[in-house]
Amino acid sequence: MPNDTTELTPPELTADDFLRVPDDRFTADTVAIVTGGGSGIGRATSVALASNGLTVAAVDIDEDGLDETVDVAQSLDAEGRVVPIKGDLTDDAAVAAAVEEAADLGTVRYAANIAGMQHIASIADFPMDTYDFMHDLMLRSPFLLSKHVIPHVEATDDGVGAIGNMSSVHGHYATQDKPAYIALKHGLMGLTRAIAAEGGGSLRGFSVSVGYVLTPLMADQIQDTAEERGIAEQEVIEDVMLGQARTTELMTPAEVANLFVFGFSSHARHLNGGDLLWDGGYTTTYE
Repeated sequence: MPNDTTELTPPELTADDFLRVPDDRFTADTVAIVTGGGSGIGRATSVALASNGLTVAAVDIDEDGLDETVDVAQSLDAEGRVVPIKGDLTDDAAVAAAVEEAADLGTVRYAANIAGMQHIASIADFPMDTYDFMHDLMLRSPFLLSKHVIPHVEATDDGVGAIGNMSSVHGHYATQDKPAYIALKHGLMGLTRAIAAEGGGSLRGFSVSVGYVLTPLMADQIQDTAEERGIAEQEVIEDVMLGQARTTELMTPAEVANLFVFGFSSHARHLNGGDLLWDGGYTTTYE
């Protein structure tokens, strides 16, 4: 467990971090769209999929972050490639354009809806403009991206593909002062099941739910949570974030990315409408 918050720096990605899965569809001709590809879990997932030979269309509004993701993939000699697509995921036209740009790179079979944000406040104090932005980014955008991706998968010779959604332990239960995040992650779980219901068995939907991951987003939450609850930042880490987990270490972005690699692979063909709950016992044990 970290001794202080100064140690909460996301680790650098290395080639050894990533799961490699043999799969006939993991080729340079196959495209995976990853939202939030400019940092954190989105970056790690982009690099992980490129390391498995895929062409990755990484979508983010942060152009500099996307360039860094491309550089990381190249520095690790990824077998595939990351292609940056700058786009505002809260803009309907930009989402549609991003999918079409991705389709120009090859055959779109996979999409990972990862982009997200957090705001710490109670329901009574929650600013509705922030709620609306979070909704557009974290639920409406995944719905719209899926709407545009599904026809591309259905147009392939076998209709095989998958859409993976980044949920959370907060898609399973609620804690204080994260009402928008919790509501939207629950909604994303519903979208996952709807994709599975309509996918005919070959186009799958799945979600990934993890606890606290060492990303810039998580590091930024610590001070906000400490202020909202009136406790020390170290108490946030030890009690709020890790106190209920049995594995008392923060996950790394690469560990989450590997779940998307497996989820997209043919080895996960029975993962449909289901959730990869990788939370260190957070939601299944208690004291």
